[in-house]
Amino acid sequence: MALSALPPHVKVKDEVRDILENCKSVTYAVNTKELVELATRDAREDGWHYVEYDVPGKGRVLEAKACQVKNGVSANYVDPYMRRRDPNAMVIADTLPTDKVTHQERFNTDFSSIRTETFEWLKQQDLAVFFFHSGVKECGYPSMVIAPANAGFFALGLSQLQGIIDIEKETDEFDIRGILFIAPPFRHTHYDGKQVVVHNRSEVYHEIFSFNLYPGPSAKKGVYSILLHFGQLENWLTAHASSVRVSTPYGNKTVVMHEGASGGGKSEMLEHIHRNHDGSIIFGTNSVTGERKKVVLPEVCSLEPNTDDMTLCLNHHQKNDGKLYITDAESGWFIRTDHITHYGCDPDIEAMTISPKEPLLFLNIDAQPNGTALVWDHIEDEPGKKCPNPRYVYPRHLSDSVVKEPVAVDVRSFGLRAPVCTKDFPTYGIVGLFHVLPPAIAWLWRLVAPRGFGNPSIVDEAGMQSEGVGSFWPFVTGKRVRYANLLLDQVKAYTKTKYVLIPNQHIGAWEVKFNSEWISREYLARRSGSAITRDEVVPSRCPLLGYSMKEVNLEGQTFGKELLRVETQPEVGEAAYDIGAEKLVNFFKEQLELYRHEDALDPLGKKIIEAVFQDASVAEYDALMDGACLE
Repeated sequence: MALSALPPHVKVKDEVRDILENCKSVTYAVNTKELVELATRDAREDGWHYVEYDVPGKGRVLEAKACQVKNGVSANYVDPYMRRRDPNAMVIADTLPTDKVTHQERFNTDFSSIRTETFEWLKQQDLAVFFFHSGVKECGYPSMVIAPANAGFFALGLSQLQGIIDIEKETDEFDIRGILFIAPPFRHTHYDGKQVVVHNRSEVYHEIFSFNLYPGPSAKKGVYSILLHFGQLENWLTAHASSVRVSTPYGNKTVVMHEGASGGGKSEMLEHIHRNHDGSIIFGTNSVTGERKKVVLPEVCSLEPNTDDMTLCLNHHQKNDGKLYITDAESGWFIRTDHITHYGCDPDIEAMTISPKEPLLFLNIDAQPNGTALVWDHIEDEPGKKCPNPRYVYPRHLSDSVVKEPVAVDVRSFGLRAPVCTKDFPTYGIVGLFHVLPPAIAWLWRLVAPRGFGNPSIVDEAGMQSEGVGSFWPFVTGKRVRYANLLLDQVKAYTKTKYVLIPNQHIGAWEVKFNSEWISREYLARRSGSAITRDEVVPSRCPLLGYSMKEVNLEGQTFGKELLRVETQPEVGEAAYDIGAEKLVNFFKEQLELYRHEDALDPLGKKIIEAVFQDASVAEYDALMDGACLE
């Protein structure tokens, strides 16, 4: 029998209880099956469930359409702007310390009256409610969501990403510490049609008001904000990273943790290399000459995914053995498929999504009622222009190979979405196949976290942008210096972890897409029992890139200096490289200026940052911290 009232062991504030007791109706969901049904409960004869609301001054506004498909639920937003995360969605309503814009600053009004209006609007709706744990149960952050029932697809996505609890089976007191309120019409009535997510914090309670239905800034990153807020109070971090245990054909196992801004290749780190039918790999194409580099690997590594985006670094998991232990903060993964453009491109993902063990949620996929959602069939933003952010949510329990226990990180990589760089078009796309980073430089890359070229995940601005501390700064509600110190504490503590920088999309004049990441993973996994020595590297021409490999040999396939040191490419040369390096260094200095006068910054951090402004050499960075990156 369906749950009909709030269970007595669930502890909520009186104003939340008032909403639930005085709204038109409440559907208390206890499993995803109920939310799958709710997502299209009011489908019309054409098979579409229309998610629409009465908006004063605008009439009936259609936000999205959802339909049942053979492999789950497919939902699409009417407004192309809603198909990607707006990086400016977050505003802060409370008075706790923050470096983020407040509601008062941005909108010239206090949030308290809009908060009351939101509660009153919710009381006029049919609602859907369910319960979950932000992070994992052991974090201790019982949470819930209150959403309009007709936005069932949004609730389904949140439940697959963060989990859903059968609250009747919970025996302990469930004292709510995190809560999401969903009120889509307010983006039209109060926020000029923009994605706005308002955070209202205390030291024990975190409210999120999502005034839009794209899950990126709320169902996903909003919960991330809860973890970052409570975690910094308890001296631990949730890293913006994927991680995978890589097993070579020879039995070696290596755990790679891959961080980076949106579009930096986190989900792709969990994918197998895209191969041709004959088993070969087109590593890249030279954008000037048209030359193609083909690679043949007789065997590739097997992969056991651990985390996709939100990676818990909990204190009680650490073993003080020089390595960082991590586990997943999420129950499901929000996977982008813009790089999957046709059938056969990625057989693993195609098999997982075409015939899943349970219904999936698809977003920005051009599917029809009762058809099959195909991950390469992306909806068009306008005629002839595909949406760059097609997604699906994949519950991690559906994967037989997923790692469930905490694992120790061997290699900590950082991804950069790099543009093409040539003599005629010099850019910061000067990063080779991979670079070995001294710990000090690795920390700097996480402080700056460049968003890079052609980001498909967000509504982007022109030029190079920074996502800041650890690349999770867009989701932080507090002070940046606090997280800079926590990141530095990690680098200082886990001296047996090695750091590398890996580009995707381009290596100088070569278009490589994510092959650079996959080939680097194959090579580094095979090197797990053999440390990279100083004889194998040279200092990079741009010191912020650490050390460059002299040569990389992978199963008889040689990657020479042109793919390891971009300045040696004839299509680039040293002059164009230096222009790109100057752009990169200046960008770092611009971003690091934010920290130069922060009294609360760790003294070692201040030394590292000053080294950037003094144009330090790689050796000088290497000498600043323990934990040598080379043997």
